[in-house]
Amino acid sequence: LGEKAELQKMQDDEEITEQERIKREELYKSYVAFEKKHGDREGIEDVILTKQRAEYSKRVKDDPLDYDGWFEYAKLEEEHGDQTTVRDIYERAVANVPPAQEKQYWKRYIYLWIYYAVYEELQNNDLDRAAEVYQACLSLVPHAKFSFSKIWIYAAKLHIRRRDLAAARKLFGKAIGVSGKEMIFTEYIALELALGEVDRCRALYTNYLKAMPHNCRAWSKYADLERSVGETERCRALYELAVSQPELDMPEMLWKGYIDFEIEEGQGDNARKLYKRLLDRTGHVKVWISYAQFEGTEIGRGIEEARQVFDRAYQQLKEEGLKEERVLLLDAWRVFEKAKGDSTSVSKVEAKLPRRVKRKRMKADDDGNEIGWEEYFDYHFPDDQDAAASNLKILEMAAKWKKTQASANDGDDDSDDSENSDSDSEDE
Repeated sequence: LGEKAELQKMQDDEEITEQERIKREELYKSYVAFEKKHGDREGIEDVILTKQRAEYSKRVKDDPLDYDGWFEYAKLEEEHGDQTTVRDIYERAVANVPPAQEKQYWKRYIYLWIYYAVYEELQNNDLDRAAEVYQACLSLVPHAKFSFSKIWIYAAKLHIRRRDLAAARKLFGKAIGVSGKEMIFTEYIALELALGEVDRCRALYTNYLKAMPHNCRAWSKYADLERSVGETERCRALYELAVSQPELDMPEMLWKGYIDFEIEEGQGDNARKLYKRLLDRTGHVKVWISYAQFEGTEIGRGIEEARQVFDRAYQQLKEEGLKEERVLLLDAWRVFEKAKGDSTSVSKVEAKLPRRVKRKRMKADDDGNEIGWEEYFDYHFPDDQDAAASNLKILEMAAKWKKTQASANDGDDDSDDSENSDSDSEDE
């Protein structure tokens, strides 16, 4: 592959004089005019194709790394050329390897190999040559610095279409060792799962999670696999091992999957314990809402327990000063009461709803410099206003007491002064 590139390049580099080039252009224009006047449709199309070929040939000659030009040139020949010409174009194209071993320069280049392999498979029905194209591409990519999952996957799937399962597995295994990207694991597992090879899937998931223990999606898929084959205890053990990992990329997805699993299995007590464990880690309002809604279901402890959960969540969010989260909680609580409560319970929740007020505050940049005023919405809760009124009353009483004390002290000072003046006059 690529052996004909140098020969073609030498032919393209043939030097001609300026005078010769002008003569050729004039001759070509005369030929086009003649065909348009006297030729048929086929002749005119041939003239146009000849012109397009000349333009693409000059374009890729001027800039051999113009991969888009090679794509268009190859497509033109696929539609109107023969097999030998198309292969020659692809061979010349892939010979122009990017000058630097940086992935950004290779992203377009590898598609030349992919299109070449697809052409061999679909147009020529030559699967063996397509496999050789993929193999040549894989041998060219500097995997020590970067790799491309799609090349490994396309090559392995081609082996499957060639009915060579052993070669596909071997290539996937090599890809895991060389690249080890997530997409390769998922595609290999999907292959084994389609073949019903559960034990192979387990081995792959084990290696997958050894390489990426933080990947919550992998943990969830592994647990789903065990559940699908009826291994409930293995599924529960996997979830337990997953949530105990020190770092996870999407822990909320993992916890949700674990809780949903216990609920679907009818294990309400286990689900309740999981909610409490999760609330010890995070007091997020969505966790509180989900917990309360769970208690209101058939597997939960009933409506009263759900109301208690809503109330505990409301009090905690109030202590933390999270106003927007309190609004979300109250909205969910109101929806819950409308579905399962009565008008009285709905009214109690609605009485807690805040009043939205528009305010202004000074906006600052990252350096702390003031850059102007901005408007924002604040929430005034009825129970917060009652507390504020109570605090204001206490302050007023304290001020009144202080004033009384000050007046009493002034009276004592006046009496002392009068007694002192009386004693002074007696001494005289």
